[in-house]
Amino acid sequence: MSLRDLLRNEMFASMSCSEQMAALRSARLYFQRPESPGFLVSETTEGSVVPVFTSVEALGLFAGPCKWASTTVEDLVELLPPGVRALVDPLGRRPLVLDAQTLEVAKTGEAHDGGS
Repeated sequence: MSLRDLLRNEMFASMSCSEQMAALRSARLYFQRPESPGFLVSETTEGSVVPVFTSVEALGLFAGPCKWASTTVEDLVELLPPGVRALVDPLGRRPLVLDAQTLEVAKTGEAHDGGS
């Protein structure tokens, strides 16, 4: 199941956190590729984000013709700069923000409460 399918699926909201994260782990995301390695980071009033998309077509609607790359949500955990969040399908019906903690949960399947 692709991330796009998950976001459009009304049942996704009723899944437990562990079920959602298990489904997210292998999802493929597409993003605009900058000239040098890395991500095109956008500064917003809510902080720094990298727009990522569940399809090349959605990326094209957002950025127009552009160079692009893709990665899995699991790999995104290691690739995003510190303090930057991923904004999935910003023009879609249900944009989703993935922060470092959410991405780490998606990678490991374990939630951390940040306590001692």
